[in-house]
Amino acid sequence: MLALRYVVEDVPRLVASLAGIAFAVALVLVQTGIYAGFVRSTTLLVDNSDADIWVASRAMSYLEITLPVPYAWVGRIAAIDGVQHAEPLVLRSAIWQSPDGTLDYIRVIGFEPAGSSLRLGVSPDALAAMRRGDVATDAAQLSSLHAGGIGARGTIRGMPARVALLTRASQPIVSPTFLYTTLDSAVAWTPISLNEIMDGQHGPGTPINYVLVRLHSPQSASAVRAAIERALPEARAFPRAEMAAITRTFWVERTKIGFLLLLGASLGVFVGGIVVAQILYASVNEHLREYGTLKALGIGDRSLYAAIALQAVTIAVLGYVPGLAIGVAIAFAAAAGRGTPIEITVPGALLAFAVALLTCVAAAFFAVQRAVRVDPALAFGA
Repeated sequence: MLALRYVVEDVPRLVASLAGIAFAVALVLVQTGIYAGFVRSTTLLVDNSDADIWVASRAMSYLEITLPVPYAWVGRIAAIDGVQHAEPLVLRSAIWQSPDGTLDYIRVIGFEPAGSSLRLGVSPDALAAMRRGDVATDAAQLSSLHAGGIGARGTIRGMPARVALLTRASQPIVSPTFLYTTLDSAVAWTPISLNEIMDGQHGPGTPINYVLVRLHSPQSASAVRAAIERALPEARAFPRAEMAAITRTFWVERTKIGFLLLLGASLGVFVGGIVVAQILYASVNEHLREYGTLKALGIGDRSLYAAIALQAVTIAVLGYVPGLAIGVAIAFAAAAGRGTPIEITVPGALLAFAVALLTCVAAAFFAVQRAVRVDPALAFGA
């Protein structure tokens, strides 16, 4: 009970201590959440699909860096045993111009809306109703496009485009604004072959980036994958999970962005731990005279360790709860305001609690070394 009395005896100091711990917890949660959100956002296009297999050029580095393959692959893959549905996917870059002249660098994603494997948070019927010139984009990207909402218009390569659908959680953090549109619209807005420039429509020779494959049975994935690569020696067939893993690995290990965000998360954990440690160390030092009294009364070192450990755990738990609430509120505000995914995950929350708890206990045990060595005469003003 002595430890608990020390915790609550000075309410203003307790509030200040809990505020510091809550700040540290929120810092750890937000920093690790930004990193986790970044990693997950890099594979949103892959994750938001029902495709069992993604077929690409053998030269593919990751989702957004690959060489084109011919549209004719779609029909050849569709004829392979075990394939239920095959569809093309195009990823190309372009410039969006709003009516007021503002430009935005965009990534045009062309697909065939009817029966598409893409899941964008809208109904299949709404996707199937998309016409040439229509686009779907994440609601958080409207400000980047200088668009007011559904029905907003702009131009791409001098041709009209209209926001027809709004999606949710479909925009990677580090990529240009994703605009999902029909395959013909993507071809017309971003031509890379002579026939595309001439008629703006796709045909057997149209370059695409991926073929998305749905299977009759997911258990046949290995056999179908091997059959695709035998039929198309220049192709690689990736199960969805492997495609996502390749993209995550690229961003985390081969770019500075992943390193910097990981560094930021690590610094968040370190700074949060230092803040918590200073609070507990100061708290223990302030009661050295009381510990001297206990030593004079014959209280053993083990009892002092237990009392200070209880004090540390109590403060860590009391500070963790508001810190968790602050971190969740920041993540919610970031997602609602700009569509920035800060992932407050269970592992992240447990890490923040572990940082608060371990640093509280470690700092208290470091400070208690003075308490167990304190001269009992200190209690009597000697």
